Parts: sequence; C-alpha cells; structure tokens
Amino acid sequence: MDAKYVFVTGGVASSLGKGIIAASLAKLLQSRGYRVTIQKFDPYINIDPGTLNPYEHGECYVTEDGAETDLDLGHYERFLGVHTSQANNVTTGRIYHTVITKEREGAYLGKTVQIVPHITDEIKRRMLLLGKTGDYDIVITEVGGTVGDMESQPFVEAIRQLQWELPEEAVCTIHLTLVPYLAAAGELKTTPTQHSVQMLQHAGVSPDIIVCRSEKELGADIRNKMARFCNVKPGCVIQSIDAPSIYQVPLNMLEEGLDQKVLQCLGVGIYPEANLAKLKDFLCRLYNPQSVVDVAVVGKYVELQDAYKSILESFVHAGAANHCKVKVHYVHSEHLDKGNVEEVLGPMAGILVAPGFGERGLEGKVVAIEYARTHGVPFFGICLGMQMAVVEFARNVLGYADAASTEVHPDTTHPVIDLMEDQKNTTAKGGTMRLGAYDCTLLPGTLAHSIYGQDLIRERHRHRYEFNSEYLAEMEAAGLKASGRNPQTGLVEVIELPEHPFFLATQFHPEYKSTPERPQPIFVAFVAAALKYKKA
Repeated sequence: MDAKYVFVTGGVASSLGKGIIAASLAKLLQSRGYRVTIQKFDPYINIDPGTLNPYEHGECYVTEDGAETDLDLGHYERFLGVHTSQANNVTTGRIYHTVITKEREGAYLGKTVQIVPHITDEIKRRMLLLGKTGDYDIVITEVGGTVGDMESQPFVEAIRQLQWELPEEAVCTIHLTLVPYLAAAGELKTTPTQHSVQMLQHAGVSPDIIVCRSEKELGADIRNKMARFCNVKPGCVIQSIDAPSIYQVPLNMLEEGLDQKVLQCLGVGIYPEANLAKLKDFLCRLYNPQSVVDVAVVGKYVELQDAYKSILESFVHAGAANHCKVKVHYVHSEHLDKGNVEEVLGPMAGILVAPGFGERGLEGKVVAIEYARTHGVPFFGICLGMQMAVVEFARNVLGYADAASTEVHPDTTHPVIDLMEDQKNTTAKGGTMRLGAYDCTLLPGTLAHSIYGQDLIRERHRHRYEFNSEYLAEMEAAGLKASGRNPQTGLVEVIELPEHPFFLATQFHPEYKSTPERPQPIFVAFVAAALKYKKA
C-alpha cells in the first residue's frame, strides 16, 4: 500500500510524553506486521541539538549515520529495535537553512520568500520524504512543543495543508493533552483539553484521536463529554494513565485500542493480531527482580536525568537481563574528591563514569576511577570516562603527574589524550565531531571479546579527542590493555585491566544501541559483575 501518515501534536503542557505515545503506537503497528518509522520535527532554530547544553535539552542522541538528534529518537529506536537516521529529526533551523540556501542560489526565480508557501512547502517535503522511499507503510511524525506556541505554527499549518492535499484515509492526527486532577475539588478537569483542541481547530487541524494523560481513570461520562466538545468520534478519546515503566505504555495503548483506532482512521479494515510476546517477557523480568544492585553514575549533568537518558535506559534493560533491579545513584563529579570518595562510592557495587565535555568535574572523575581501580570495584567508562581512565593510569601507575587531555590542558608535557588529527583544522562546532557508527576489532582472549563473543563490532561515536597512541606501548607494558581498535585508523576504542575483576572503558557510546529485547552486552556484563561484587 502507499505510505500513510500519522501526526502527533501536543497541547496544554510540554513534557507529556508525545515521544512515548508515538513510539508505543509504532510498536503496536510494527507488532501487527506493518513497516513503521517515526520522525521528530522540533521547533527550535538550532540546526540540531549537537551544540545544546544537556541542561537545556537533555541528551543528544546519535544515530547510526552520524546525526546528532533529539533524545526522542532514542525512544523510537529502543521501542522499535530499528535504526533511525538524519531524515528522522528535522528542526526549524534545518528548514530555514535549506530555504535560505535555495534562495541564495536563485532557486525561487526572484520571488519573495515567505513562510507560506516556501517554509511550509519545505516542511511538507520533509514530512513526506520517508514515506516516498517505499520502505515504510506508515510514517509517524511527532511535532515538538505545544499547540499555540509561536514556533510550532508553521508545522501545524503544514499538517493542515497535507490533510487537504492527501487522500482522506492517508492521514490521521492524534492530539495528546493533559487532563489534570484537582484534589481539592476531587475531580478531573476537561476544560484545558477542550481549549487545546479548539486552538488546534482554529489553525485548521481537527484531530481524529485525543490521547489524555491523567493520574486517574477517565470514566465514560468524561470521555463522552470530551468527544462531544472536541468534535471527535465516540471511542476516540484514549486515556494514558501514568505507568510504572515507559515500556508498559504500548500494552496500555493496546488495551485502549489506540492502534486499532488509527488503522480504522487510515482505512485499514483487516489487520493481524499484535504479537508482543518479547515485550511482555521483558516486563515480567523488569517487574519481578530477584535482587537489587547499587551502581554509581559519576557525571557532571546529574541534576537532569534526561542528560544521561540512554545510559539509564541501558541499565533498565541490563537489569532485566540479569533478573535484578539496578538502583542508580547519581554522583556529581564536581563534588567528589579524595576526602569523601570512600563515603560516597564505598557502598556501590559498580561505578560508571559518564561522558561529557569540558574541564568542570574532571578531577572528580579521575578520583572515582582511581577508587574503582585500587579497590577492585567493577568499573565502566564511556567516552570521556575512558579518556579519564587513561589519564588516571598515566598519573598514578606511570607516574606522569601532569598527564592530561589537551582538551583542557593544552600545555601538558604528557598529552595521553589528544585532538584527533582530522579535527585540528576544524573551526565549526556543529556536526563536526567523529559521529556515527565505526568498526572496532576486538582482541581475542580479552574481556571485551568475551562480552561480545565476536571479533568485529560496530558502535557509535561522538568525540573529538582520542587515546594518544604514542603512549600505548608504555601503558600496555604497565598492565593496561587496548582490547579494541578501529581497523582502518588504529584508534584505541576499548581499554581494560586484565588483572582487575571488571575494569573496561570505551571511546564509543554503547548506550545508544541498547533495547529491551536486545540489551547492550557491556551493560549486561557490567551489571553481572556488580552483582558478583555485591555477593562477594
């Protein structure tokens, strides 16, 4: 069949979980045999979130093809188990950049370039792009922000035009809103939803389905009231109750019949049953852990959970794989030193040193790594975490007191971490790092090789600095092992300490590829090592 399009908008408040609803719907449609993809349209002017502070926007998620994208694409991949790409995340900045570039090239033949039709035409082109590849039956588009935001208006206008231009059964629109519960009055309030839908309708878009986030069950009277005042068909008011896990939401939406309503709206009358056996098995293990293990995540953005979203989700997946609950304790590296490290990290069964950029909090990371190395605590370092493990080893084992990364100490006499050669002439910051998936050859007989069980792996990167190979022979002679290297460049990708119970660090970001049904192998092994350490 020709591709069909589902648009997900939001109203009343931000952070209601449009990404989770979109991903849950995609999971249900996929489980019925449809080829589905999801794309995110973000209203901010940045070209991509690659230069945004994690406190501003949360984690920057990196796709297989090297796109720096919104963290919702991580949800899409984790729910669907398929890769997204550059085409799956579009920002206002990217839209305007394309239009202005075309204008400079004379593509509009002297016409006045305007929001309508030029900006909206480019938005529509991008919205339909994946559907025209022939690879997908259904394309779900999540529009960031809330209806009524100035920034979102061109996207809503583009949806209005597509509803008019495409066949009626080719488009379905879902509007996610909040139905707040007022404890003082003891009742749910539907007025915010009515106003949000009216605002969407004023823009020319009438939602086919309304999904209502709520703390309480929506009774039949409330649903009928909202259907009547929001001009949707009876039964098309869907409730989304707060769930104990985001991975429960697809099952909740299945029970509500969201996917069936969407398929009916798209004119698909006959469809196979949903097969969610693997998801149900994962949830069974998630909800019934046999033990609890305490793990520290040492980082500099710990005040905001979304800054390390993929790492946290990887621990959820790895915990279920080990039939345990991973209790994550955030440790701000800026507040960690040799005076309090025992008190803070002593109770932990595992220590993960998180990625990041810049000088702030680096010494605290070095202290945490030294503690893990000298006390036999399972250790896992990611990206900057690996680089600081190299610095710690150079300082405390090789005796190079000023060993450092040239990112923060360019004048160090022992630059054990240095700027990559192809980065030295780069001045632009956006989209210029080593990004996306690269090959890594694992050395047989090493911990890394035993974890993956194969010689060649492919993991995703996001960095400018690398292990300085001039120090490799000296470090390996002192006990550090480079167990993974890029076969094309020789870049050290994985380091480990063979004499340690579990000490492993990677230049790549393994957290980006973990899913509930295929948990990332290093996280699974790290949690298993933490459990073993706890029992010992």
